[in-house]
Amino acid sequence: MRSDDSGTNPYATPSPLSVESSQNASFVGTDEDLHPFRTIWTSPRRTVRQIVSIDPKLHVVPLACLAGVGETLDRASTRNAGDDLPLAAILGIAILIGPLAGLFSLWIGSHLVRFSGSWIGGVASREHIKTAIAWASVPSIAALPLWIPQIVLFGSDLFTQETPGLEAQPMLLIPFLAFALVELVLGVWAFVLLCNTIAEVQGFRSAWRGFGNLILAGAVVVVPLLGLVLVVAMLSNA
Repeated sequence: MRSDDSGTNPYATPSPLSVESSQNASFVGTDEDLHPFRTIWTSPRRTVRQIVSIDPKLHVVPLACLAGVGETLDRASTRNAGDDLPLAAILGIAILIGPLAGLFSLWIGSHLVRFSGSWIGGVASREHIKTAIAWASVPSIAALPLWIPQIVLFGSDLFTQETPGLEAQPMLLIPFLAFALVELVLGVWAFVLLCNTIAEVQGFRSAWRGFGNLILAGAVVVVPLLGLVLVVAMLSNA
């Protein structure tokens, strides 16, 4: 994994040797250069750099809300929510609660990434981290329209452990797997973009360091929880 830009980063603390080169940098685009919904796919670092230079809040809220809808549908599918809820209820929850969940995820995620990133030299503000997270979700949001034909074709089978519809019509397995593959590719690409956008705003040269920042952010939550589980287990066995 590598970034698409290796130039001087505007978020890194300038050193005496880099002052002259940074003065000559021309990486900040103009409004005419900014086509973020297109360029984020292949030039995430340059795109997020332009966005935070022009308007860090650009589309952040709607992107987070849409990402929340997609994440809610994904979780309902993986957790077989249809075993307990009708399809209409699942869709209603995704549409009404999903946006709020997306905003909360963005809020807590920006805190965790900023906090853990400071351990490895990250310099981004929480606002810029929110920009990086929101815009990296574009590929995942692009998968949202795929839910429409899937619901038409597969119905509640998308959200249940048992899949009677697919079993009754084996030919539906082909489009089912095709949709799953497309969503997997988009999800992986969204994560690659996230590593790059986080690296950019944090002042990291390598997207791998952005990946490390995300791992640390997850560890901030997971490690204490594991410790708590171990303590409870030890006390219960005492």
